[in-house]
Amino acid sequence: MSSSERIAVAAHLHVLLKRKTGRVIDTEWLATNQDYAREIVHFVRVKATEAGNAELTLWADKLEAVISAAPLQAPQTLAEQRAYAALNHKQYDSSEANTAEVSKEGPRYVAGLR
Repeated sequence: MSSSERIAVAAHLHVLLKRKTGRVIDTEWLATNQDYAREIVHFVRVKATEAGNAELTLWADKLEAVISAAPLQAPQTLAEQRAYAALNHKQYDSSEANTAEVSKEGPRYVAGLR
């Protein structure tokens, strides 16, 4: 699956989630980070069940198909490596979510939703 197809699914989900649930997601991160994508799939399925929304379920299936079609590449840049390390070694702390400061280990939302 090409990166443009991943971004297209991520962009559609971004708009759909904003409209249906008020949740804003990071489309680029969704298209490049498999763990974040899995969390979003889980979130979308929960919201689809709560609201009884078939459209959300359809797009959760599409996202799941996209992320399982081909594994994403290993992180190449230093920022990607830091984010990957933070994802695997640091638990998400929701008390840090309201601060504007970005840690040296990478974005704070990598282990959970924003």
